[in-house]
Amino acid sequence: MDWENRIVSNPLVCHGKVCVKGTRIMVSVILDNLANGLSHDDIVKSYPSLTVEDVRAAIAYAAELTRERLVPV
Repeated sequence: MDWENRIVSNPLVCHGKVCVKGTRIMVSVILDNLANGLSHDDIVKSYPSLTVEDVRAAIAYAAELTRERLVPV
């Protein structure tokens, strides 16, 4: 998955939080929905400006974050 073309951070959008390009939908919102059991299709229905590929890009971005640092659990 080439998440770099779909996931962006702009200090003028959502206070610089990481979002899907061209939207104000934060990656954290997508991940929260997935964690709550929603499917890719459910998320796209709830946020029509997203595509299934955007949801996959958000997951790929999150996976990349886990490779870069450890989060205490």
